[in-house]
Amino acid sequence: MTRSGKLGLGTVQFGQDYGVSNLRGRVPLEDVASILRHAASAGMGTLDTAAGYGEAEQVLGSLHSLTGPFRLVTKTIPLKNGLDAVLARARKSAETLGRKPVDLLLVHSASDLLGDEASRLWNGLLALRQEGLFGGIGISAYVADDPVALARRFRPAAMQVPLSLLDQRLVRNGALASIKELGVEIHARSLFLQGLLFLEDDKLPAKLSVAAPHLAALRARLKDAGTTPLAAALAFVLSHPEIDVGIVGVTAVSELEEILDAAAEAMPKLDWAACALNDPLVLTPSLW
Repeated sequence: MTRSGKLGLGTVQFGQDYGVSNLRGRVPLEDVASILRHAASAGMGTLDTAAGYGEAEQVLGSLHSLTGPFRLVTKTIPLKNGLDAVLARARKSAETLGRKPVDLLLVHSASDLLGDEASRLWNGLLALRQEGLFGGIGISAYVADDPVALARRFRPAAMQVPLSLLDQRLVRNGALASIKELGVEIHARSLFLQGLLFLEDDKLPAKLSVAAPHLAALRARLKDAGTTPLAAALAFVLSHPEIDVGIVGVTAVSELEEILDAAAEAMPKLDWAACALNDPLVLTPSLW
């Protein structure tokens, strides 16, 4: 498979404003259509969305004729809304997206699978799969959720986890390899850590200023290696054989073209481990 074939398109920007480095805001419908056409022509195979991404599911549903070439992945609402509401909303997602079955439904908050209702939730989602609404049931997890333990307990069809040039924790601790050994499809998200790798020091949010020295040193290292932050970030994730899909988000066709061009570049010669950050605050966007 080509590197572009391993790339999937995140859709959160299609439904709401999102991302510390996103200055354009929500993507207009006509631009979404252009992005989908370009992604399909480039061989990208996956669209990643969620019930919690504003109106993203509705946008994709309204462009149903353009989503045909892609696998569709969506996610549940939090279990705090009640199990019946989670299942009803998942049904609504399938209806809105206009496909039967939708390829994958992921539990959006892995913490929902750590409490007393975990088994009932999982069995309820499996029942939706049995009805033919979804092709497989999976889990979206953070490093702190212990994704290996979740994979061993529930044997999901797929797991989505964070992985980037800056966040290499799941490589270092062997989790990626362990999950793959269980036969689980792995989707990597946060490849650019919400664009943190591309922000100059004066654009960093105050909470992240602690990362400035490392980011400056990393940019210098990449320049010396004859590569760019974008190309290096893509090469790092897509070179891992455990990764089936790397999710990227864009707000314009020009951004997508830049990503596709960077993904096609030759593999840079780098000490990947030296590029990693180790600050849990910086590596967890929800804490920003």
